[in-house]
Amino acid sequence: MKIGNINVKISALSLAVFGIFTIILLGTVIATGETSILIWGVPILALLLIIPAALNYMSQKQYASLVPMYEQEAKNVRIRAINLSMIGEPVRIKGVVERTHFQFLNRPQYLVADRTGEISVKMFTSPAEDVQKGDVVEVLGTVVKRYIMSGDAVINCVSIRKVEKNQQS
Repeated sequence: MKIGNINVKISALSLAVFGIFTIILLGTVIATGETSILIWGVPILALLLIIPAALNYMSQKQYASLVPMYEQEAKNVRIRAINLSMIGEPVRIKGVVERTHFQFLNRPQYLVADRTGEISVKMFTSPAEDVQKGDVVEVLGTVVKRYIMSGDAVINCVSIRKVEKNQQS
């Protein structure tokens, strides 16, 4: 579903919950013959879709508003140069997606590599474009620690977008 220029995506997990509760509601109505359950049941089922869609819309809108600032402030870096001393700095990297995780939860994680190394890129909303393994991408984000108290440097992604293969440096 598209609202304005934002492509709203409901996660597979939210759709599964909606499906399970729809089956439970219909099973209860059929088993008991009590149709008055539908007065509350149908609006609650609708909320099981509306709330995740609204949260996804708001997070994508917030991320989209941050992109212009990151485009101005982020410095181009090679993956090997990213380390813990850069925590909090906005960076721009270009590379190839080697692996993707958790796209079904709308919280994708990517392993992006360039000629100098590879780094984990975490995004806390669904990206504007569908990014898959093998795509050449440009990532805008902030360097953070993998875990709160320890861990290696990773990128908290604000924007990931496909670029043409000949643009990769």
